Amino acid sequence: MKIVDSWLRDLVALPADATVETVADTLSDVGLACESVERVGATVPGVITARVVKTERHPDAAKVHRVFLDIGDGTEHHVWCGAFNMQPGDVIPWATPGTAMPDGRLIETKPIVGIPSEGMCCSARELGLGDDHSGILILDPNTPLGLPYGDALGLAEETVYDLDVLRNRPDAYGHVGVARDLAARFDVPFSAPSSRVVADGPTRSATVEIVDGDRCPRFTSIVLSGVRVAESPDWMKSRLSAAGMRPINNVVDVSNYVMLETNQPNHAYDFDTLGGEGFRIRVARDGESMVTLDGVERTLTADDLLICDATDRPIGIAGIMGGQNTEISDTTTVVALETAYFEPHGIMKSVQRLGLRSEASARNERGIDPFGVETSIARFVELLGLTCPDLTVHDGFVDARTSSMPSATTITVRSARVGALLGREFSTDEISALITPIGFDCEADGERVLVTVPSWRPDCTLEIDIVEEVARLFGYDALGKTVPKSTVAGGLSPIQQRRRRVRDVLLGLGVSEAMPHPFLADGDLERAGLSTTAVRLVNPLVVGDDVLRTSLRPGLLKALAFNESHRRSGVALFEVGHVYPPSDDVLPAEFEALTVVLAGAEAPRAVAVWRELASAMGWGARLDQSNVPTGLHPTRSATLSAGRDVVGAVGEVHPDVLDAFDVTERVAILELNLSILLAAEPKVAHWKATSRFPSSDIDLAFTVPSSVTAEKVDKALRQSAGSLLVSLELFDVYRTDGDAESRSLAYRLRLQAADRTLTESDIANVRDKCIAAVTKLGATLRA
Repeated sequence: MKIVDSWLRDLVALPADATVETVADTLSDVGLACESVERVGATVPGVITARVVKTERHPDAAKVHRVFLDIGDGTEHHVWCGAFNMQPGDVIPWATPGTAMPDGRLIETKPIVGIPSEGMCCSARELGLGDDHSGILILDPNTPLGLPYGDALGLAEETVYDLDVLRNRPDAYGHVGVARDLAARFDVPFSAPSSRVVADGPTRSATVEIVDGDRCPRFTSIVLSGVRVAESPDWMKSRLSAAGMRPINNVVDVSNYVMLETNQPNHAYDFDTLGGEGFRIRVARDGESMVTLDGVERTLTADDLLICDATDRPIGIAGIMGGQNTEISDTTTVVALETAYFEPHGIMKSVQRLGLRSEASARNERGIDPFGVETSIARFVELLGLTCPDLTVHDGFVDARTSSMPSATTITVRSARVGALLGREFSTDEISALITPIGFDCEADGERVLVTVPSWRPDCTLEIDIVEEVARLFGYDALGKTVPKSTVAGGLSPIQQRRRRVRDVLLGLGVSEAMPHPFLADGDLERAGLSTTAVRLVNPLVVGDDVLRTSLRPGLLKALAFNESHRRSGVALFEVGHVYPPSDDVLPAEFEALTVVLAGAEAPRAVAVWRELASAMGWGARLDQSNVPTGLHPTRSATLSAGRDVVGAVGEVHPDVLDAFDVTERVAILELNLSILLAAEPKVAHWKATSRFPSSDIDLAFTVPSSVTAEKVDKALRQSAGSLLVSLELFDVYRTDGDAESRSLAYRLRLQAADRTLTESDIANVRDKCIAAVTKLGATLRA
């Protein structure tokens, strides 16, 4: 974005000592990075205006032709030229012999095919007036001859700041937005353009009909008569040229000037060519076409928004470029001025599809001020009146709005949050004082500030956006630099430490970690006895594996089947990973899970693994067989519950599931929700001295009703044995053929005292208590 220094100083009263370098540094400090400072408009001495008298081709020179020039001194000058865009009567810039060009060339009289060439005809790029090098620069035919071209063009040297304006600062695409920031930083007055338009003519209007209001929330029109198309003032042409725009005529130049100043694109239509004397805003029909101002016929789709006249004839692509059929000409006397607010994303999509970018589209696709229309119209009328003394503003201003108009945004800003993010305390008064000068309305509410965002700042929607504004205006350098204090570099978080501990315990139990493919094939969930409701991938890495896993079980069962097919039985595997079960929300649920599968083992083995994990990690949970997860054996499995939370399941995989995966061995399984277990603060482990005295073992076998779980028997034995119990192991489960009412459970109890050797009486006493406790459950001691 090119910002002209003289233009900027008209809008803000910069201090007398604010040099160009100071302004450039300040712009960078407030977030508008100044990439370079250029001085443009300096003319090349020795280049004067000349009229083309005639051109001739030479039979021995195919790539150049002879140009005969008149500079008003009565002498005909001859130049060889390789550009063919000139016609007799055109006025062009001519570099006389001895001229030093900006690129370092010295123009001398040199012969071509024996005929001397006096000087050089110049293009715009050769004179530093733009990037056009396609032909010789053609000047106005009424330009006086023999004058330095700078005088003829009214060029003045300008200082230009080249700013790297990010997309989140659409207001800084205009000189007013940049001036507002500078005024706030320097604490000097800011001269905003007036928004008052005074109608001084009879009622005359251009009607407006908005068909697609979601794409065009606001569209205004006003009719101006007494227009006389002429040249713009020299100062305006100089500023436009410095900002990178080519001066055309006073109407077009004023339109561009207002856009560059206020960041409000507008378009002036020849009112006499406006069919039906009105506007109609609608989306295009597929295949509809129109010729834009650049002379190119554009084919449109239903995604493009059109500005049509009242007869529904397209006269412009909304927010991007107008059409040739209503452009300003030398005969224009009445103008219909359009200023509108278009939905930015629609403009962006059309720009990308059409490959058509303009100064207007660059602003409309980023979001302009929907309430800045009156200011741009007033400025347009003020500037056009400088060259049109008979300009009349007709009553009948049309302001069409829809329900899609943006509303004001109010953000609550906490002073404590501002201080925490910026590393310095800011009071509510300081916050208000910093951002009020750039248009934010602030109302203190205790330790908070209620900030109403100005309409020209659509980028500010969250508290953090206001924090950024405070930092910009206060100055990033003024905030100072602090090195954040960190904990020990490379340390693990508590959850990471617990996760690593889980892996260590399982590896110590002889269980190997597996990493199956995280995506499942169609049917894997059903084979595992799980719900088939799952998220599917549109572009899977492997064709067919397009199901986002809801459990780790299918992948591990496939791993067991693979090992068994390679004659590796009795494999013990575990996996830690994320699963994505279905939920009522738009996105699936997600949690970290642990699954352990033990081939060739029964449910007690899985319970033993759980107990080792629970002991090592300080976890606690109860077994509940009332709600066994699908896919597990209904009588040999149970859920694990901690309080009201179900944290997993333990038991055996259902035989039907094993058959579906071609696994012939029984498989014990443990499934845990690590997101819950790892987040919980574990019980503090207490050191227990190792006894120096010998231990004694007791084997007890009970016939237990099928309705009594092994967990209940286990609990009864532990409570009865008390502090003398060192370990308890269920080492045998036996069921008589045909007896579905009971089974035999055999336990081994290891007893040991910390302060003595147990006597036979001690052991017998514990044995009697254990038998009595289990008998109360309905069990009987086997002989």
